[in-house]
Amino acid sequence: MSLPAGPFRFIALDVETANADAASLCQIGLACVRHDGAIEVFSTLIDPRQPFAPFNVALHGIGPAKVRGAPSFPEVLARIAPLLAPQIVIQHSPFDRGAIHRACHAHDLPEPGWHWADSVQIARRAWPEFSGNGGHGLAHLKQALGLEFTHHDAGEDAKAAAMVVLRAEAQTGLRLEELIAPARRARPRRVAAALVRPRT
Repeated sequence: MSLPAGPFRFIALDVETANADAASLCQIGLACVRHDGAIEVFSTLIDPRQPFAPFNVALHGIGPAKVRGAPSFPEVLARIAPLLAPQIVIQHSPFDRGAIHRACHAHDLPEPGWHWADSVQIARRAWPEFSGNGGHGLAHLKQALGLEFTHHDAGEDAKAAAMVVLRAEAQTGLRLEELIAPARRARPRRVAAALVRPRT
């Protein structure tokens, strides 16, 4: 599968792992969002060079036979890094960023300095009523927002994270850059009053 060609507004990323080691990446998916809202999905299998745990195989359906002949993580990273470098990279929870960094350490590679943002935090801002009422995980957002995707496939989950961002923009009337900007805190009134000097 060839990489999509930009320009893009942002790219969502998701990973699947072979076992409990976050560095054991066996699939990476990207969902590239164009300025008109169109989403192009790219995914690739990765040979983790590690054993597969039955739990993980049952979750995503990827096992040793499927990754036979697949590229290694360093090969995949070299391919996708130029595409991701200028983008806001969306992850749904900190796991994906941590897994990329763990895999880099395992292969003695520098961590990519991508501009990460978390669609869980974006969803919390757009739908605060979901806190304690289903939460902001992809499984609940799929049901609550009517999203169509196959869970635990890296390409599909990346697409879901991208759709969450687009829905959050529509829900709040804010663009992604505004949704991920640090919230401004109002200065306490007594502090503000103390800064006002009386006229003499």
